[in-house]
Amino acid sequence: MKEMLVGDIGGTNARFALWRDEQLQAVQVLATADHSSLEQAIEVYMADQGIPRGGLSVVCLSVAGPVDGDEFRFTNNHWHLSRSAFCQALQVERLLLINDFSAMALGMTRLQDGEYREVCPGQADPLRPALVIGPGTGLGVGSLLRLGERHWMALPGEGGHVDLPLGNNREVAIHQQLHSQIGHVSAETVLSGGGLVRLYQAMCAVDGDTPRHKTPAQITDAALGGEPRALAVVEQFCRFLGRVAGNNVLTLGARGGVYIVGGVIPRFAELFLRSGFAASFADKGCMSGYFAGVPVWLVTAEFSGLLGAGVALQQVLEH
Repeated sequence: MKEMLVGDIGGTNARFALWRDEQLQAVQVLATADHSSLEQAIEVYMADQGIPRGGLSVVCLSVAGPVDGDEFRFTNNHWHLSRSAFCQALQVERLLLINDFSAMALGMTRLQDGEYREVCPGQADPLRPALVIGPGTGLGVGSLLRLGERHWMALPGEGGHVDLPLGNNREVAIHQQLHSQIGHVSAETVLSGGGLVRLYQAMCAVDGDTPRHKTPAQITDAALGGEPRALAVVEQFCRFLGRVAGNNVLTLGARGGVYIVGGVIPRFAELFLRSGFAASFADKGCMSGYFAGVPVWLVTAEFSGLLGAGVALQQVLEH
């Protein structure tokens, strides 16, 4: 019997697994830099799992970017893909490509106990959209709609590139500093790994301080160690994320809840849970009451995008 393979392709790592009985099996993470092509990386995975060429029936891959047409070029690594050449090289019957944040959103439908933490209490309305937002290499924003029993639709978008929302004079000063350096200031400008460094530098400039840290890890480590400047930067990061998430909830009517995903926030989860995120999230003037009862969760699951690729594959098989 042929196997079904799912993959979640990032800039640094490619995650692969077999999809069996609606579950991930044999998860393996390969460094993209170690492999000349996607096909070569999958061949390594297949060899490790004892799968011969021609032993895969369907492959579903989560990829960053639009997935129309035969050709796909990865935006964050050196690989490129031709659907037809891929299927011919690996003797695969069918290849499905899904936007990476659509896969992340679909992965939220299979979260298990212990894979998320409550940020804001509430009761999700299953008939309304859910928001999935994640600071990582960039800022991903998507929505999740339930269409029926075991059937979901994930709607990707470019919500990470909306204007950075401002709520007080301090944030105006930070924005002015950023704008003087780079021009247009999007949400992703601040709410990403590199954005954390940019925010740190801007806040130092506003206060006349000399920056001491150069990487996101240095800033988060300093914050976890109690350094006042780094703590202030992380706090401001959380407040900006709250404003952006709140704006998206109003736009989508996302009373189905909010999932915070991505690689940045889990690095300082306890600081995030104690931060002003919740206050900024609902700081919408006359519409602040709209947020009463909208639940927010911090997702800590390791392979949500990979699982979401499996969910997408399963839905295709069932329909």
